[in-house]
Amino acid sequence: MVLGILTSIAACPAIIGTTEAVRSGQKQNAREKHRSRKANLSVSCSDPSRKARDIHGGTVVLRDNKLYVTTVNPKSKFPEDFTNNADRIKQWGHLFAGYFFPYPESKWGRRGEGYVSTIADDPPQLNWIYVDKDTYEVKYGLRKDTEGHIVGPWNVTPIDRRLTFDGWEGFTVVEEGEGVWALYFDVDDDGLEEKIPADQRIMEVELSRKEIRMMKGDPIM
Repeated sequence: MVLGILTSIAACPAIIGTTEAVRSGQKQNAREKHRSRKANLSVSCSDPSRKARDIHGGTVVLRDNKLYVTTVNPKSKFPEDFTNNADRIKQWGHLFAGYFFPYPESKWGRRGEGYVSTIADDPPQLNWIYVDKDTYEVKYGLRKDTEGHIVGPWNVTPIDRRLTFDGWEGFTVVEEGEGVWALYFDVDDDGLEEKIPADQRIMEVELSRKEIRMMKGDPIM
């Protein structure tokens, strides 16, 4: 009897350790569920220039195989008087709705995954999000379009879940026309020195995933 009690006591740490490991794994799985949920991308910009007010609080849209940032200033000269309004967004481009997805043959491990977004609602279509190796523009396309370019890994910061690419936050916007802001990634961390003209305006931004509201009848993933 005494031996049985001693054996049970000795086994307790192992049992507790196994239980905690299972609980930890369950919590980790719950935390990671967000990765498979569609989310919009909202934009934060702390640049000291007045131009930052036009895009701070904007959102990311897709058009002509590139990603752009909407303006929130109703007086800005964006094409078709484009402002942060759902109807106007649909008129100008497609609202980014993306999630993480394994990129074929990638070997990034825990560093991240590929990233996809819808590019149309009807019929529903998905494209890969990638960074052009030559221009550093953030683009979208089919698998064949991404070949030879920088496709990942995409991930999020551990607390605020801001978007990261290749392990860090190097997202910038470049003003390609009056009030037209295209999304870039500063791969070389030099302010896109050799990618855009010196007189072209550039600002650093942060991208945060904003989970799309679930509607009645949506599957719980």
